[in-house]
Amino acid sequence: MAETSNVYVGVAGYFGKPDHAGKVGVFRRAADGGGWTHVLGNVEAFTVFVHPKDPQTVFAGTSDGVWRSTDRGATFVRTDFPDAGKQVWSFLVDSRNPHKMLAGTSPIDVYRSDDGGASWRKLATPQVATHCQGPFASRVMRLAQNPNKPDEIYAALEINGVMRSEDGGETWTDCSAGLIKLAELPHLKSKIVSDTTAEGMLNGHAVTINPAEPDAAVVALRMGLFRTADKGKTWQDMEMKRFSPITYGRDVKAAPAEPNTLYAALSVAAASHDGALYRSQDGGQSWKRFDKVQVHGTIMSIGLHQTDPNQVYIGARYDGEVFGTTDGGKSWQAMPLPGEVQHIYSVACG
Repeated sequence: MAETSNVYVGVAGYFGKPDHAGKVGVFRRAADGGGWTHVLGNVEAFTVFVHPKDPQTVFAGTSDGVWRSTDRGATFVRTDFPDAGKQVWSFLVDSRNPHKMLAGTSPIDVYRSDDGGASWRKLATPQVATHCQGPFASRVMRLAQNPNKPDEIYAALEINGVMRSEDGGETWTDCSAGLIKLAELPHLKSKIVSDTTAEGMLNGHAVTINPAEPDAAVVALRMGLFRTADKGKTWQDMEMKRFSPITYGRDVKAAPAEPNTLYAALSVAAASHDGALYRSQDGGQSWKRFDKVQVHGTIMSIGLHQTDPNQVYIGARYDGEVFGTTDGGKSWQAMPLPGEVQHIYSVACG
């Protein structure tokens, strides 16, 4: 199916190097080869999202709200998003209704669309405590929906832990107390940009739910991968150090086309020159390295195809590094973005 798929990459200049030149926005190329096209260039793109039911529709979460394409990413138009200059970091399509969507932003807010992303309205600002004071406003980095209880949604927050909704995103409950408790352990303390050694355990980058275990959620944090099976009251360390010498968790995704399979992007730190992609085929009980490449930047994002398990892509932060496999990991191809670009934040395919 690779010949009918596109790969998309979101690029932004947010992290460091304020004077660093380079393009931002969204790049697109065919999965089976060819060059990259810079399809959206006037805004920074923090996330790119292919609609799971309609690959013609692609969204970009940007430094100026939500942009949408209805022609497989050839062109993008800014949607009717109510707040100018709002950073959008995440999307979710309701499993019950392909026209109903949520978007997560920085500062922490959630927006809802009922018309397939053409227009949006801001929901009530989540009433969660501020656990960590840092140099940037906290962000809703990822949203994950319980497939059996669709009104239950988890959100990973950078740098403020995790929150959970039981009413489809209308209201939210703070799920960070258990993470803060774990941060009392010496090996889980980490303070880099804030006023608390719990910062590393609050530095949420992604959250996912394995359909084979719908009442549990897995979050990727600076300190690794952690799992909850009691609605975020307590969290268990998945102890990725048993499988990998590097454990900084930047992305974790349940495979939509592979039962009980998870992928995790692990690196050294937010600003590092190494990283690896790991796969678990037993719901996170064990992990093996999946990629066969050497990145030179933190792996920021995993792109999984909705129906073709053979397609897996990763993007590393620096120098436009993108790698992919279309044969289930047997072989890997380097597909770097052209010219000088800013930092990769998101990779998607469909």
